[in-house]
Amino acid sequence: MNGPGGYFGGCLTALDDCLRGTFGYTAPATLLWRDASTAREHLSRALTAEGRPYDLFAGTLQVLAEGGMHVTLA
Repeated sequence: MNGPGGYFGGCLTALDDCLRGTFGYTAPATLLWRDASTAREHLSRALTAEGRPYDLFAGTLQVLAEGGMHVTLA
């Protein structure tokens, strides 16, 4: 995940580390997720490394919430 706030890793574990570490982010904050319906459509049907179905969209929202991020879906 990369954006105006910087680089937040390439997987949910890295994102979690960035939200809980000393990387410049301080909770609470709000993320405006534009085109969330498109992201949900494509990320909800991901596969794990073992080939099992995984809802990456829901997983991302969970990591963000647990890290103190309020997400507004737009």
